[in-house]
Amino acid sequence: MEKNQYVFIDFEFTMPEKSAKFKGFFPEIIEVGIVAVVNDVVREKFSSYVAPRKFPILSERCKTFLHISQQDVNKGISFYDLVKKIEEVCCGYHNIIVTWGNMDMKVLKNNCFKAGIPFSLQLDEVDLSMEYKRFFGDQNQTGLWKAVKEYGREGTGRHHRALDDALTTYHIFRLVEQDKKYLEKPEPTTIGDLIDVSKLFNKFA
Repeated sequence: MEKNQYVFIDFEFTMPEKSAKFKGFFPEIIEVGIVAVVNDVVREKFSSYVAPRKFPILSERCKTFLHISQQDVNKGISFYDLVKKIEEVCCGYHNIIVTWGNMDMKVLKNNCFKAGIPFSLQLDEVDLSMEYKRFFGDQNQTGLWKAVKEYGREGTGRHHRALDDALTTYHIFRLVEQDKKYLEKPEPTTIGDLIDVSKLFNKFA
């Protein structure tokens, strides 16, 4: 029977200029961070820039917001190699993909469609931001680094770096899972909780 593997994924995407209309624009993956975990042990970490196919030249807005240069993506792996890497990481396991928000997997699947690459992976998908929202009863979805600060922790590395965000997602996942277990298994009731010991002593005094 295949072991469960949790695969924490974060992508950074291209962005158009606010003032310009890019005809047919769609976001493309330009950075990937992957953290693969089996039995609470990190089995593999992977980080790389990815060269965009359709719109290879990054907008100034994208470079400024993500602190990613044109040289970074020019030296990145191809989108085809990215898909192969994800398949390699997932091979031999029952995979649960965990992302913060639902955009990562949507963009991955759309990029596969645009590139004519079949998306054949059988995956369970978890949007941890929705799990977090339901667990804490929040009305609105919380940003990744705001969520980790609400736990009194700090994010790993720098926000909007794919591997750092994937690691931060993994840390929040562990914290939420610990809280779930705590709520599911309350402390066992002691005899002192059932009997007022002082009254019992007074009765026999």
